[in-house]
Amino acid sequence: MFPFVVKDAFWQNLAVLVLIYASAATAWNILGGFTGQISFGHAFFFAIGAYTTGYLLIHQGWLPWIGMAVGAVLAAAAGVVVGLPVFRLRSHYFSIATIAVQQVAFILVVNNVALGSATGLELPLKPESVANLVFSIRDKTGYHLVALGLFGLASFAVWLFMHTRPGYYVRAIRDDEDAARVMGVPVRRYKLYAMALSASFTALAGGLYAMYALFIDPNVVLSIGQSIQIALIAILGGARSLWGPLIGAAVLIWLQQTTRVYLSGGGNGIDFVVYGALVMMVAILEPRGLVGFFSRLKSIAATGRR
Repeated sequence: MFPFVVKDAFWQNLAVLVLIYASAATAWNILGGFTGQISFGHAFFFAIGAYTTGYLLIHQGWLPWIGMAVGAVLAAAAGVVVGLPVFRLRSHYFSIATIAVQQVAFILVVNNVALGSATGLELPLKPESVANLVFSIRDKTGYHLVALGLFGLASFAVWLFMHTRPGYYVRAIRDDEDAARVMGVPVRRYKLYAMALSASFTALAGGLYAMYALFIDPNVVLSIGQSIQIALIAILGGARSLWGPLIGAAVLIWLQQTTRVYLSGGGNGIDFVVYGALVMMVAILEPRGLVGFFSRLKSIAATGRR
């Protein structure tokens, strides 16, 4: 009901961005939270979704919905290709490898004329319609509902994945990879499943972001900062939980937009300083994130009533 009640442009824009990044963080959670493979290169998949949607819209005239679907398939395939070598690594070595993949992709994109090089791609403004995924710039209700639908779809996919055999296997891999392998779990195969699913939904979020912003800047969609932001949203909100990404996005995206709007250029970078402080607090005080913090408060309140 939010977009029907709140008509302020700042808060409507904030809500759309929160839902888009909550979807991306939900996708990250499949790999980083539930499977235990901490990736700092998910901007790679986010950019695949954004660039595929934008490129097919500009050069082929395809509807953005089709471009987003194609981007999701390409991202899943890229996830498998990337996963084959990087899953030979563990712990922080795996995380470093994902950063390297993202940086290589960034260099290739900024030197590719068809993808706009370093200046990026400006998407054409089509007539307002659901098919074109273009809605009024004065009232962002349409974008909000689409973003909400994507978040719901991503959350349902994660819930379904975690309540089937693959979900139990990836949890076993996260808790003790060697023990899972000894018990007969095909570790690499299920890591690749998690990577492909995570990459596809991250790409969908990237495609929607491109249609919302109508501009694809490689310094935004394919930056290391983007990868870190996606991961931190899930970690702060609560990795291994369905609601964690939404809560984390609500806090971090609000912080980002507030500092950059009200502090203008002087606010650039302040959000990252606060990000670091929040993550340290979570690591020390409540490793389960804000979801765990709220659960603890609820338990304390219940104990006090008894």
